[in-house]
Amino acid sequence: QVRLVESGGGFVQPGGSLRLSCAASGNIFTINGMGWFRQGPGDERELVATTNSGGGTNYADSVKGRFTISRDRAKNTVYLQMNSLKPEDTNTYWCNMKGYTKEAGERFTVFDAWGQGALVTVSS
Repeated sequence: QVRLVESGGGFVQPGGSLRLSCAASGNIFTINGMGWFRQGPGDERELVATTNSGGGTNYADSVKGRFTISRDRAKNTVYLQMNSLKPEDTNTYWCNMKGYTKEAGERFTVFDAWGQGALVTVSS
């Protein structure tokens, strides 16, 4: 079983910065994709940024030039650096990872795990 733990959410004034972290633990063999999404109660889930095993990245138009996704392969961790934050960025941010675990007997199992959510509030 893979567990994702997020950290770094909080309150910031418009124009400020925050960095979210998401660390994975478990019998991880490989992580193919990592991403950040945001979703509030009753809202549609919105892709914020993703990165794949080849280092490619994808961003929502609303965050391009302001947010940067990065990963530390050794630590099985993904980050989201958020700069020039706007009030409309206020939301709960969820990290997601997809990959394979390796169990006893050389058995590989796909996983698709989510973090617990991190609240980001941008307000003056």
